[in-house]
This record gives sequence, C-alpha cells and structure tokens, in this order.
Amino acid sequence: MSKANVSANSPLERTSLASLDQKLAMAKRCSHEGVIAGAKAAVLASVASAIPTLASVRMLPWARANLNHTAQALIISTAAGAAYFIVADKTVLKTARKNSFKQPSNLEA
Repeated sequence: MSKANVSANSPLERTSLASLDQKLAMAKRCSHEGVIAGAKAAVLASVASAIPTLASVRMLPWARANLNHTAQALIISTAAGAAYFIVADKTVLKTARKNSFKQPSNLEA
C-alpha cells in the first residue's frame, strides 16, 4: 500500500475535507444572501431614481433639453448598479463576520 493511500484515509484528512465542505457551503450561502439583498436594493434604487429623473425631464426645461433617453437610462442604471454592489458587499461581509465566530459542528467523522 502506498503512502498516498494511507494519508488519504486518515481521520485528520477526512476531518479537514468535511471542514472544507462546510466552509464552502457557508460561503455559498453568504454569497446567495448577498445576491438576494443586492437585487432587492437595485430594484428599490431603480424606482427611487427613475421617478425623479423622469419627472424632471417632463417638468424642467433644462432637463428636457439636455437629458435624452440614453442619459435617463444611464442615471437610473448607475443608481441600481451602485446599490446592488454596495448592499451585496455589505451583506456578504456581515454574514461572513457573523459566521466567523461560530465554531464548526459535526466535524467528527
């Protein structure tokens, strides 16, 4: 029997693989929570920026003359994109920080 087979079957190796699987599952959950929170924030930011942008184009002569459809879409999408990345990043960091203090359970094989 080779030394590689012996080390792959050791309890320490199985424990570290289980720990890695648990860490991977936790990272996926954290990133999924970040995506969901970021999407919610992007929708809210889109509505919150679209209403004043479209209203100002209809009411203000300067905005009507200078903000074409592309500029309006750029204003709205920039607000949505910024909100998405800011909220997703904060959510991932918050959940990672919260989970870093928890001790992993069920590591015994």
